This record gives sequence, C-alpha cells and structure tokens, in this order.
Amino acid sequence: MEQNRITEREFQRVANKVSAVTIAENAILSLGKLIAGIVGHSGAMISDAVHSASDVFSTIVVIIGIKFASKEPDKEHPYGHERMECVAALILSVVLFITGLSIGYEALKNILGGNYKALEIPGPIALVAAVISIIVKEVMFWYTRHYAKKIDSSALMADAWHHRSDAFSSIGALVGIGGAMLGFPIMDSIASLVIFLFIVKAAYDIFKDAIDKMVDHSCDEKTEAELAECIRENPQVLGIDLLHTRIFGNKIYVDIEIEVDGTYTLQKAHDIAEEVHDEIEKKFPKIKHIMVHVNPGKV
Repeated sequence: MEQNRITEREFQRVANKVSAVTIAENAILSLGKLIAGIVGHSGAMISDAVHSASDVFSTIVVIIGIKFASKEPDKEHPYGHERMECVAALILSVVLFITGLSIGYEALKNILGGNYKALEIPGPIALVAAVISIIVKEVMFWYTRHYAKKIDSSALMADAWHHRSDAFSSIGALVGIGGAMLGFPIMDSIASLVIFLFIVKAAYDIFKDAIDKMVDHSCDEKTEAELAECIRENPQVLGIDLLHTRIFGNKIYVDIEIEVDGTYTLQKAHDIAEEVHDEIEKKFPKIKHIMVHVNPGKV
C-alpha cells in the first residue's frame, strides 16, 4: 500500500500542466469540429463540437477547484479545503448534463419531426473530423487519467472521463455521419441522441463520486482491511474495537479504538497508540488525520 507522497505544490503543478494541455487541445479540436460540422452539414458533428467546447469551461472549473483545494488549513477551515475539489467536480457534472440536454433536445426534435428527406446529408469532411476527434480524445483520456491517478485528484479524474465521453460521442457521430452518407439522413440525428446519452451518463458518474466524497463516505472494504492488518502487526495490540474511515475530498480521516493490556501505565498505552498512528501514517499517505483511542483489555 506504499505510495509516493505528493506535496501540495507538486499536486497543483501537475494539475495545472495537464489542465493547460487540455484547454489548448479542446479549444483547437472544438473549433475544427465546428467548422467541419458547418461545412459538412452535420448536426452530429456540431453537437460534438459543443461537447468539446464545454470541456474548455469544465477544465477551467477544475483548475479553480484544485487551486482552492490546495490551500493550507486556516482558522475558518482547520481541516483544510480538499472538498473544494468536489465542488468543482459537481459544477463540472452540471455543465455536462446541461450540455447533454441541449444536444438531446435538438436531436429528438429532428427525429420526431418526421420530415427526414429535408435533412441535409453530411459531407466527407465531417467524417474525417469524427475520426480525428476519436483518436485525440482517447489519447487525452489516458494522458489525463495517468496524472489524475498520480496525484489522486478526483476533479482531474472527472476531467479524464469527460475526455472519454467525448471520444464515445465522436464514435456516435462517426456512425451517424457514415449512415447519413449511405442514404439514411436521420442517422445523423440519432447519433446526436446517442451522444446525449453518453454525456448524461458521464455527468451522473462524476456527480455521484463527488457526492460520496462530500458526505463522509467510508473507504472501500479493501482499504479498511489493509488498515486493520497494519494495526494488528503491532504485537502490543490485543484487538480492534472500532475502525471508522471517511473520505474528505481526496484525503482520508481515520478513527480507531484499540485494546491493550489494562495493566499498562498511561505512558506505555500512549506510546503504543503513537506507534500505531505513525505506522499507519507511514504506509497510507492518503490518510490526513488519525485518531487512536486506547481501551483496556485482558491478556
């Protein structure tokens, strides 16, 4: 469970670097897809361009969230500001959802309109743009995901999945544009509807993850089992009466009650608690605060 410790300065440096690359990539890609969609008469590609353009705004939200989350604890916020990252992720999910709704509405309107012959058939430039978008967005997904895992950033990971949803939406656009070019104009609007579903699913996943981290959700069972194992490695610990964990932004808080020999002096019991505390802190870098309470036990 040993992990590399990431300083707040390194955390913000990596996040800002990845975000800057993402903003530049999305700005160029969204402009290219918009031009291709207009010139190629593809509603699906224009919808995909809007999706990419929303990424620029969402990444700016991520940068702001990470900047606030990296602030040192102060008098008003003694436990730090890590939850600001969750706030950024929540805003991002709302932006994604609204973007998806606008795309889904236009697509559904075309499908229910029934006048399919009046729909324009996309040109080859829209098809080429879809292929390029799929490749670029998939590369950006793996790039952002790598650094999100490295610094354990939920907002950056949300941005990575935003890239993946964009890649999926471009696949939908590719299928729709191809189908329309083969003589089924309605396929372009159906592709836009598929894009809407991908966007809404991504928004839901990001929203759920952020909420879990804001309402003191416990760690996964594997992490808690590893914590218990670490505590039991101390030969002076007779048992574990309580082990509670809660996720606070991208950090973990732990409350523990351990049993030690009831005949020990207060100083010896305190020393054992310190040993347990220090060993957990050493092996679990994500843990920000540990409270160890000692109960008297019988040998």
